[in-house]
Amino acid sequence: MLLDPEVDMDPWTEAYLYAAARADLVRREILPRLKNGELVLCERFLDSSLAYQGAGRSLGVATVRELNAWAVEGVTPDLTFYLRLSAEERAQRARESDSSLDRIEKVGDDFMRRVEDGFEEIARSEPVRVRVLDGSLPPERLAETVGREILKLRGNDGNF
Repeated sequence: MLLDPEVDMDPWTEAYLYAAARADLVRREILPRLKNGELVLCERFLDSSLAYQGAGRSLGVATVRELNAWAVEGVTPDLTFYLRLSAEERAQRARESDSSLDRIEKVGDDFMRRVEDGFEEIARSEPVRVRVLDGSLPPERLAETVGREILKLRGNDGNF
């Protein structure tokens, strides 16, 4: 429903639905794994809502952070990877993709610029936690870099 291009949704509804989904994910999946000492890797987490709903939808980053505070129960990533990609590269990939745009992707360039600005601000404000990577690199190189960084975080020397 959140990505269905046919659904028209108020920005606050979108923010609450993402927070609710995150609350469920934290309680059912993340917290039990962390309690077992497992490594948890998510494709998107709180920073995405801060950028997409807080900055992109102009709801306010601090307000969206506050909304999500109960959802994450204090769980914050030790490390976040922000794959920086130029607007031109993003547009080219969208044109070359066989899939149609989802509800959020269809919002347009102004929205995506605000989202990118949101991610850039997060990266600037938390440079130790947020690693900025060149999203135009081949997927294999990005995966290697991410793997090395995770191993370093776990106390390994960063070699596979």
